[in-house]
Amino acid sequence: MFRRTIAKLTSKPFMDTVLARRSIYGICPELPSDLTESKIEEIVKASIKHVPSAFNSQSTRAVVLFRKEHEKMWDFTMSVLKAIVPADNFDSTEKRINGFKNGYGTVMFFEEVTAIEALQKKFPTYQDKFPDWSQHTNAMNQFVVWTALEAEGLGCSLQHYNPLIDQQIKNEWKLPGTWSLVAQMPFGKPS
Repeated sequence: MFRRTIAKLTSKPFMDTVLARRSIYGICPELPSDLTESKIEEIVKASIKHVPSAFNSQSTRAVVLFRKEHEKMWDFTMSVLKAIVPADNFDSTEKRINGFKNGYGTVMFFEEVTAIEALQKKFPTYQDKFPDWSQHTNAMNQFVVWTALEAEGLGCSLQHYNPLIDQQIKNEWKLPGTWSLVAQMPFGKPS
């Protein structure tokens, strides 16, 4: 488990990790030998809990899908895209989606709309800013998770197939209707 320390830290290890983070599209359905699914879940939970948010709203939510569940999410995406992408352009779309599906898992990032609405009511002076601020928090969570997974030896990229897949995702994994899908992060061992 992660814990806070009061020892003096330097920015160098952090910045080295930030500078090493890249979009990696060539991924395979494996994890590095010293990485477990529970460690990945721990990283995501720690991010959601500790990344700062406006007025401590903590409006970001995440769901981690592994293996077959991850593949199912990308199958949903493929079927939705097949219905709207012209057939003569679909080959490249199919290759791209299959590349994501070929990974080990996906982190789906959401915003909890009721948390944002509650703050808008409580602080009307800032009501028009809370949706923007919640997106800032979500982006910081994406960055922290992505950078941490990369530090663990995984390749990741950030995808945005919402709102096309939102309803299928909520139905399949029985997620609250108040969760708004923001991004999908497929990951796997770099191939």
